[in-house]
Amino acid sequence: MTVPTPLLFALPWLVLPGLVLWRLSRSTFLRDEPNTPPDDAPFVSVICPARDEARHIDAFVRAALASTYPRFELIVVDDHSTDGTGMMARAAGADDPRLVVVDAPPLPIGWFGKQWACHAGALRARGDVMLFTDADTRHGPELLVRGINAMRRRQSDLLSIAGRQELGSFWERVVQPAIFATLFSTFGGTEAVSDSQRPREKIANGQCLLVRRDAYDALGGHAAVRAFAAEDLMLAQQWCAAGKRVHLVAGLEYLSTRMYASLGEIIDGWAKNTFAAGKYVMPDHPAALWLLRLGMPLGPATGWIPVLALALGIAGVAPASWALFGGAAYGASVLYWLIIVRLTEIPLGYALLHPLGAMVASYIYAKAAWNGDRVKWKARSYTAK
Repeated sequence: MTVPTPLLFALPWLVLPGLVLWRLSRSTFLRDEPNTPPDDAPFVSVICPARDEARHIDAFVRAALASTYPRFELIVVDDHSTDGTGMMARAAGADDPRLVVVDAPPLPIGWFGKQWACHAGALRARGDVMLFTDADTRHGPELLVRGINAMRRRQSDLLSIAGRQELGSFWERVVQPAIFATLFSTFGGTEAVSDSQRPREKIANGQCLLVRRDAYDALGGHAAVRAFAAEDLMLAQQWCAAGKRVHLVAGLEYLSTRMYASLGEIIDGWAKNTFAAGKYVMPDHPAALWLLRLGMPLGPATGWIPVLALALGIAGVAPASWALFGGAAYGASVLYWLIIVRLTEIPLGYALLHPLGAMVASYIYAKAAWNGDRVKWKARSYTAK
């Protein structure tokens, strides 16, 4: 029996997602670490840069201070907010001496705001270990305990924790999984990142970044990445290049984040740094930069090409074989996306809408490639290094 050629063309849509899921299976999890602190628990400084985070800061501070870890301080750096972020942070932990709220000094030329605020927090910090985090995260009580135990067991200089994404609105549920699917297919599971000795294969999650203070100071801290749009990725790559131990672990039960709440926020948020970060994953060659500009928007195309082919074939604009290919490839993709939406804890029906998410992702990557090194975020404009 001869398999029709259009069905053969659809095979990659069945095989490649299986390879991605296999790579993801090679991951380690924070839940496997002890939930009791070591006897010689180091003092930890939790540092949160915050600029106009009024909708997040109260819940963040209360969750962070609820940690079961015995020895830590929480430093919130108010980065020239105009919405009362600093005042709300102070109110959220008014009776807790572990909370310190500091005002970031004026932003110097050549620095991104987040890096400057992290730098200001590090100057104030007293910890032997520092945890850099974001105001839109929610820390579980055992996050810090298990994170320190993971760091100790692996002898990490830098340990990054990947958390769960909170997806509340329609567009979050459609677009965010498409963006993260691109990251999964590029980097694989946590062990692929942790085991690699090549700096360009290292990534980190700036939402939860544990670092040893001595290594941080020796390598220049955030000053070394002050002009990079994706400071977390660059810290991981620079530390790997310097021979430091850089690891990634999944902590879905202990860390959650709602990055963006609307389609506009999603587009602006991802467009600000996907190109600026992507070029440091590509080979160090001028041609690779142009390949990235052209190829980024096409990366998610595997999600929407089958539906386009199906529609054109059914409409008679293209040969009927296009409809056969499109239907088979779309059906295979839905099987993959049923797993993805299950992992992201959203209704299974969103698996059917993955082509829409892929189209928006293509637009985001096209916008990022067009912007290049020009970055605008929270009323500030930068030129990334």
